[in-house]
Amino acid sequence: MFSFFKRDPSKKLRQQYDAKAEQAMLAQRSGNMSLYADLTEEAEELWRQLEKLQAEQAEKAK
Repeated sequence: MFSFFKRDPSKKLRQQYDAKAEQAMLAQRSGNMSLYADLTEEAEELWRQLEKLQAEQAEKAK
């Protein structure tokens, strides 16, 4: 009934992904390649979680 009050969990994951990707880009620009690799891996994990969540939401919508 009040589903419009529920927060969208995919929005939060997307914001976390965007922040992590930006941190990775800044690490790459500063020449810290090991930090870039670590942050990129974390960003990719967040992206996989986001895709999984969106797939689940699409299944529920059917």
